[in-house]
Parts: sequence; C-alpha cells; structure tokens
Amino acid sequence: MSQPTKKLILSTECVPDDIVFDILTRLPVKSLIRFRCVSKSLNSTITSRIFITTHFKLNEAKSLSNKDSHNDYLLYTSKSEYFSFNEEELVAFVCNRDHILTEISRFKTPFCFLDGYFVNCFCNGIFCLSRYDDDTIICWNPSIRKFKMLAPALLTEFFSWVTLGLAYNSQNNDFKILRLMCSQKSDEEPDGPDRPAEAEVYTLSTDSWRKVVISVDSSEPNIGYVYHTSPFIFFNGALHCIAFTNNGRFILSFEVNDERFHKIMLPQDSLDGYQGCLGVFKGLLAFIVLSRDIDPICDIWVMKEYGLVESWTRKSVPIDWIHSLFGVTDNGELFGIATELNLIDPEKNLNQNILVSKRYIRWVGYASNFMESLVLLDGGKCIL
Repeated sequence: MSQPTKKLILSTECVPDDIVFDILTRLPVKSLIRFRCVSKSLNSTITSRIFITTHFKLNEAKSLSNKDSHNDYLLYTSKSEYFSFNEEELVAFVCNRDHILTEISRFKTPFCFLDGYFVNCFCNGIFCLSRYDDDTIICWNPSIRKFKMLAPALLTEFFSWVTLGLAYNSQNNDFKILRLMCSQKSDEEPDGPDRPAEAEVYTLSTDSWRKVVISVDSSEPNIGYVYHTSPFIFFNGALHCIAFTNNGRFILSFEVNDERFHKIMLPQDSLDGYQGCLGVFKGLLAFIVLSRDIDPICDIWVMKEYGLVESWTRKSVPIDWIHSLFGVTDNGELFGIATELNLIDPEKNLNQNILVSKRYIRWVGYASNFMESLVLLDGGKCIL
C-alpha cells in the first residue's frame, strides 16, 4: 500500500467528491463490499490503492484508541462444524474484562486441511498461511474473503526449520514477511560444518522477495547455526522469536522499518522451564515459562525497559497443568491446552474452559485488536 497522494474523482451531484471520499473511508468493510455493486465509480474508488490505504490507517488509529476497552480476541482454526468435513474454519472470540467469551465470527479458510496449509502468523487482520511440504505461502484477509498467492521465495533449498513472521511497515504503509531458515547437521555428516541460518523478506506492495543478512552486531557478523526458532511476535515495530544456538537461547529481533537484526538476552534464571513462549504482557515484552516442578509454576518474565537486559523482572504464579502454552494476553491471561482450549488468569486463579477439544485445533492465536481492512481487495483472489 502506498501513501495516498490525491483523492479520486467521484460522480456525485449533491455532495462534493472529497466529502464522499471521507465518508466512505469511515464505513465498515462489510458495507463497502456491498457498495461496490452500486456503481462503477464507487467500485473503482473502493478498490483503489489510495482508498484502501486511507481506510486502513483510519481503522488502525481507531483500533489503537479502543485498547482501553480491555477486550481481547482469541482465535483458533479447526475442522469445520458448518462447512464440509474436510474444510477448515477460523473462529474468533472476544473476551471482556469479566472473562466472558463471546464468539463473534467464523470464516472459511482458503484451503482445506487436507491441502497441507496451516496458519503461520497474522498481523492487523491479515493472516499468513504456508504448507508443510513446499515453499508455497499465501496472505489471507478473512474480512473480505480474499487471498493472495505470494511470489516464489528465493531460498528454495531444504532447511530443517522455516519460521515466518508477518508485520506492518508503518513507514510506507506496507506489509512485510520475514522468512527465517535454519538447519541441523545431517546424519551423513554429523561432524560437518555448521550451516548458517539464512533470511529473506517479502514486501506485499511489490510482490517480491530479497535476501537479508542476519547480523546482530559488529562482533558477531552472523548468528551462525540455529537449531530452530519459536513463532514470531510483532511488538514495538519489530518481529521477535526465540533462537536456539550452540551458545544457548536468546531473543532474535528484526526491526521491520530498517530491516536490522538485534540480539536480546533472556534472563539467566528462565532457562530451566520445560516450555516457554514470548508475549506482550500489559504492554511490555514478556517471556512466559512453565516450570518442571511437580506442582506447576508459571514464571512471567517482563522486560520493564525494552532492550535493557537488566530490566527483566519475574512474577511466579501457581497454575493447573496444561499441555501446551500458546501465549499471554495484554491483560495477563494465559491461553493454552490441557484436554481442551483454556483461558487462564493466574493472578485470580481462574481457569476458563472453551469447549473445543484439542484434537480438532490446528492453530491458536491472540490479538489485542482484530481490525478489518480492505487489504488484498485490489489484487486478491476470492474464496468461493
């Protein structure tokens, strides 16, 4: 999406063109999709890059201003209950400050689970899907039921782990995808040289990839061999994941605007847990760790000052046993899976069961906002 430079001319007799344009940018996505059928001029305006960008920026500002509402959004994909058995759906819940979960929407995903696609990451209402067995990647906007098959990646040789991160580039109003590839030594050459991690970046507006160098500082020009990484989270204008190397674990961050990598050390006392994940806890970068003790303990490490290792602080709370930890909401609730999907408030000792069996869940995510947009309307394919 490019920066809007001028308003499009609309055919109206009673209302000035700029007023019509301004009114349209403030309407919800569902209404705008219907209004495309009114006239060719409206359809041309609503599908233009200028309009899509203006509408997106207004929705983004509104979404940020609504953060004080204390509503969170829990998302998951599963086998469809309403479509055919082989199809998959995205289910969205809104959770208010009283821990009341209300289903607000269901969307049919672009492909069925038998095709091998799964949700990899999402940002500002846009989802990134990939396949297990090849390098195919798509972007999907469920609010307009359209998806885009991305241009082929540059790095196509085999890697043991491939991690994707989707982020919004605020400097030029665009979306970017970071593709980080890692490998392990082969069984045929266990004593062979380490294979350095590699990375490339995709830009939505140009539909193209380019390689980027993974350099975290001048003394360490390349992070070298990475066993695997955790999923990315987007925070403070950067993508973050936990990287595993021969020298231990650390947070690898990638600034989206200037495309630079940085290394953030994890707290030393946090390395004994059996499972950990990154999250945003009450507006701060956090590392959540489940202990190996008989009585489960959750350590919530919060970085009080972003980038300053000395500012890590810990809060330990007892929790019920959970099998998999997915993340933490802005208000401090954890979500994970025991036998079913659970939303846990460790401070209030609340454990809310969402009646979805873990065997049907393929992906779980959380968002502090679930904004709709017209992104991909000017070039995406429609989901039938």
